[in-house]
Amino acid sequence: MATPAVNKHYTTKDVRFEEALWDTANKLRGSVESSEYKHIVLSLIFLKFISDTFEAQRQKLIATGYEKHIDMVAAYTKDNVFYLPEDSRWDFIQQHAKQEDIALKIDTALSTIEKTNKALKGALPDNYFSRLGLDSSKLSALIDVVNNIDTIGNPTEDTVGRVYEYFLGKFAASEGKGGGEFYTPKSVVNLIAEMIEPYQGKIYDPCCGSGGMFVQSVKFIESHNGNTRDMSIYGQEYTSTTYKLAKMNLAIRGISSNLGDVAANTFLKDQHETLKADFIMANPPFNQKDWRAPDELVDDPRWAGYTTPPTGNANYAWILHMISKLSEHGTAGFVLANGSMSTTTSGEGEIRQQIIENDLVDCMIALPGQLFYTTQIPVCLWFISRDKAATSAHSQKRGLRNRSGETLFIDARNIGSMISRTHKELSVDDIAGIAKTYHAWRGEAEAGGYEAYEDEEGYCKSASLKDIKANDYVLTPGRYVGAAAIEDDGIPFEIKMAELSQTLYAQMQASERLDAVIRQNLEGLGYGE
Repeated sequence: MATPAVNKHYTTKDVRFEEALWDTANKLRGSVESSEYKHIVLSLIFLKFISDTFEAQRQKLIATGYEKHIDMVAAYTKDNVFYLPEDSRWDFIQQHAKQEDIALKIDTALSTIEKTNKALKGALPDNYFSRLGLDSSKLSALIDVVNNIDTIGNPTEDTVGRVYEYFLGKFAASEGKGGGEFYTPKSVVNLIAEMIEPYQGKIYDPCCGSGGMFVQSVKFIESHNGNTRDMSIYGQEYTSTTYKLAKMNLAIRGISSNLGDVAANTFLKDQHETLKADFIMANPPFNQKDWRAPDELVDDPRWAGYTTPPTGNANYAWILHMISKLSEHGTAGFVLANGSMSTTTSGEGEIRQQIIENDLVDCMIALPGQLFYTTQIPVCLWFISRDKAATSAHSQKRGLRNRSGETLFIDARNIGSMISRTHKELSVDDIAGIAKTYHAWRGEAEAGGYEAYEDEEGYCKSASLKDIKANDYVLTPGRYVGAAAIEDDGIPFEIKMAELSQTLYAQMQASERLDAVIRQNLEGLGYGE
């Protein structure tokens, strides 16, 4: 795709306009690492978006006879629009883009916006542009690129959200292992949302990264004609810059949230100590080492009744933390490395056994490799439920079956399609198929129009606690679903064997001929026997 002209404004009608924006902006990066550069690009996109919405609200006030209110903050915040002082607006930045102090002007604009709007407290970069020393001409060119985004041109399209999501994904891919810490692939998040169905109540992510779990939860509610006002969002994030990304990512979509007062370690500074969430969605750091000192958190109430998680790996600390945060009928869906399903290191097997015997494991899904930008290893999804007996009013309304003492295992390792040489993705149909299997198992066949659940060799199995105990409390789906049946192609064995034998003999003869050629060439070089 050709690099776009500067004076062109992109709309969602353009084919893959995000790609053109990425290609153009990426050329401007120069000596700035992408780990830093993403905050520059996304901050500018954020500033452009809130400026566009501010200007639209301003023109609306003028058109409806409320011109005297155009400088009143309340006239904007009442409609979830951020008020921007004059020197914080995009047109001011655009007009001064060619000046040497443009970085300082952007930092000042972001600081002023944060002070003017309480909802953005702690959300925007602090003197970020000035600190990086970005070349003013390159920054000016980048401003021109971002200026091409028509953020609110089509109210039915989430244009800026689409750009934001695309850029987050591209930054995760370009940064590799380190960059993906703030980004979970959308198809994985969508699968978790379709499984746990976060319609109403409190939703929590203890390691929320850039906020992707929350964004997809809201999209799930909207796509199922729910009311986003019925959902309260809570989260926490350790890295300061990623914490700011999350707050901006939610702000551009008008999503209210409580991400804690500051970026902080969830284990050492839990900012939601009394929270009991109805839904938990998370992608904790895989196999996090040294997450606590040997004498820290030994008797923490979050693992009361369980063996204390080892210092060398935080996987089970995350699991127990999430279990402690679940409400009486709450459900959690989260991503972990495959090792979590079978490890017995440092008491982890004992913790897993305790969780299983407490009848909390609702469903386990083995996912294919190459879904993540951060790692090529395959991962799994855990689903923990305090409502397996389907005693809540919501469960009974949906006609769910009592699945106490049972766990559903789904082996989805062969599902998904390669979208690049190194990256795989779950399609909409893949996600729907997995979720359909789970909801049918939970008993929604009649109410939800699903077919009645049946075990499928090589794909899914409803296992009892006795089955799991017989497998030493290992939760790897392959242990339970068995091997898929091989489809008979109708060719008799004798014919197949004859054809294979002929192929083998031909290959052996070809090998002999090649050996002779190689020997002859070696002799010609004086290396004969």
